[in-house]
Amino acid sequence: MDCVDLIGLCFDGSGRALGQAGAPSRFRDAGLAAALPDARVASDIVVSEPDATRGPLAGFVNERALLEMVDAVYARVRAALGAGRFPLLYGGDCAALLGAVPAVRDADGTAGLLFVDAHEDATTMEESTTGEAANMEVALLLGMTAGSAPESMRSRLPALAPEAIAMLGQRDANYRDEIGVSSIADRVLLHGAEEVRRDPEPTAARAAARVGAQAPGWWLHVDLDVLDASAFRACGAAGDPSMPEGLTWAQLTQVTRTALQAGFCRGWSIGVYNADLDPDGRDAQRVVSYLAEVATSAVAAPAG
Repeated sequence: MDCVDLIGLCFDGSGRALGQAGAPSRFRDAGLAAALPDARVASDIVVSEPDATRGPLAGFVNERALLEMVDAVYARVRAALGAGRFPLLYGGDCAALLGAVPAVRDADGTAGLLFVDAHEDATTMEESTTGEAANMEVALLLGMTAGSAPESMRSRLPALAPEAIAMLGQRDANYRDEIGVSSIADRVLLHGAEEVRRDPEPTAARAAARVGAQAPGWWLHVDLDVLDASAFRACGAAGDPSMPEGLTWAQLTQVTRTALQAGFCRGWSIGVYNADLDPDGRDAQRVVSYLAEVATSAVAAPAG
């Protein structure tokens, strides 16, 4: 795998002491560098000590660390793209997209997003009961919310047009009903988990083609909660009993490989591995195996 920068993201959106912030070291312990021998292991993004309370600026949980993380992701992704490299962010959660997608937009003029996740993550800041940015990043990127966001974040938003995002694997209808948040399936292309399970490769190919037709370069995001609880235990959301069946590892591998082979992908993030839920490192090893399986497809054709 050539021209790849492996960038660890030591950030936990819930403000836990370890949690998702432990992903980079766990993945490296599980053999990440050996699995991707041609990639360059860059230094981790490290932020302030976690704080599980809501912050004073916009009410985000772990707010200081979140804003530092978003700025650092933006800078690192923009630098990698400027050097003609392919950034692969591992660790953290979906809030990393608040830095990555604007970086692609500013590098290429327009950005797209292929979003593989069990949730739509389109809760607005006004609707959020938790303050976790990882439940709101799609709403923020689309400009559905952000009026009360800190200036450093607000200045980069919106970063996506609705037609430039395709969503795969969602199965959160019960959760959205619980918190009273409407689906955005009427404004973006969305293929739910059942459809993806039934036809993973053609569905991913159509989604990637749609995104690629809207933007000269696009970002791929994989939230590991898209996996079924029987396949992956190191994520609390994946095991939510209110959630319908998720993807298998084989299906996620098919989706990812197909998407990357479509071309014009500028970077990739994989997140929401919780080290606290994987004491023996078994799930970390499975994540690394997955990355190795799709590694040959991970460098996209040049954008433009």
